[in-house]
Amino acid sequence: MSQRHVLVTGAAGGIGAACAAAFAAQGDHVTGVDARTEALSTRLAELGDTYGAKTLALAADLADPDCGSLVAQAAEQVGPVDVLVNAAGIYPATALSDMTAAAWDRVQAVNVRAPMLLTVALGGQGRPAAVVNISSGAATRARPGAAHYCTSKAALEMLTKACAVELASAGIRVNAVSPGFVTVQSPVNPVTPEYQAAVARNPLGRPGSPDEIAAAVLWLASPDASFTTGTVVRVDGGATAGTTDLPIHYPTTTALQSSGGEDHHDHT
Repeated sequence: MSQRHVLVTGAAGGIGAACAAAFAAQGDHVTGVDARTEALSTRLAELGDTYGAKTLALAADLADPDCGSLVAQAAEQVGPVDVLVNAAGIYPATALSDMTAAAWDRVQAVNVRAPMLLTVALGGQGRPAAVVNISSGAATRARPGAAHYCTSKAALEMLTKACAVELASAGIRVNAVSPGFVTVQSPVNPVTPEYQAAVARNPLGRPGSPDEIAAAVLWLASPDASFTTGTVVRVDGGATAGTTDLPIHYPTTTALQSSGGEDHHDHT
């Protein structure tokens, strides 16, 4: 592939940093966006030293309604943006009884509104491009303390489809990657060991890595995925497929002898 300009939000750490590194490793120019200015500059400098990649750091709070202007800023300094990876996201733990309008709105602003504004700005370039949003298994499974986060990711998946439909005629593909539990060291979104042990259970029996998520992002942004848009790729160790935590609920002999209809047991 020819050298591209890739804009990655949340590039200072975690999945965003892994995505930035994956694109830099194949020779792409990388613009990273994050609110953590020092960490962002350090990470992008490392990419330049390691891969010889041209990098640009843009410090920004994605809750800003003007965050779409980051696309123009990046294009002015590096060139038109070919790939947008919306990896930034916040997931504070807030019980529903403690939820405030401000707490709710900030999560929606960063996790949903910012990807929308950046994608709209990308479409304004008037040229083909690819967008990859980072969703979550939380889009389909609620959990205590995460009503705002789960709702934001469900909305992001619908936004992915809506943008794919409206921007297809402009040659812009919009897809999403939905990670399962991924081990990251995040000072912004820390998790307890107990939480990690609970959510890391999946058929493959382990958490994922940021590099495994980045590999899926890299494919969706590549010409190999030229006929793929509006889809969500779930990279979750099989968590969406089902669980291995439940035992077989019928003895084998009973199952073989049964000739009647299905009983209404709880199959959750």
